Amino acid sequence: MTPEDMARTHARAFADTSRGWSAQEIADLLQSPLVFALGDARAFALGRAIADEAELLTLATDPDHRRKGLARACLAAFEASAQARGARTAFLEVAADNAEARALYDKAGYGQTARRKGYYARRDSGPVDALILQKSIP
Repeated sequence: MTPEDMARTHARAFADTSRGWSAQEIADLLQSPLVFALGDARAFALGRAIADEAELLTLATDPDHRRKGLARACLAAFEASAQARGARTAFLEVAADNAEARALYDKAGYGQTARRKGYYARRDSGPVDALILQKSIP
């Protein structure tokens, strides 16, 4: 999976709410040895592990491949990879209006620890809060 593949998937996944990440932005992130990608062109997770913490930078599923368990599989792979890298806690941000993602993270055991007011810009509406979620990974 190339940064170009990831950028196409990201753009399609977030087309209704925000701009997708560019191939260059993804490539720049992947230059770090702390950043890792999992999945394929249908769905992928991009994460970063530093010391005993991991952050899910993004999780994107192409709309044509939703409701097939791919996001759940990518999230599980992210957690396993983070754990293998020494992480004991995983963090992520999710838009307060992203009900599907919030349900996924809730089922996976993530809990809200904070809120960033007006963090996400929206094309056709006002800004949306970001929810900061956390989970211990054994």
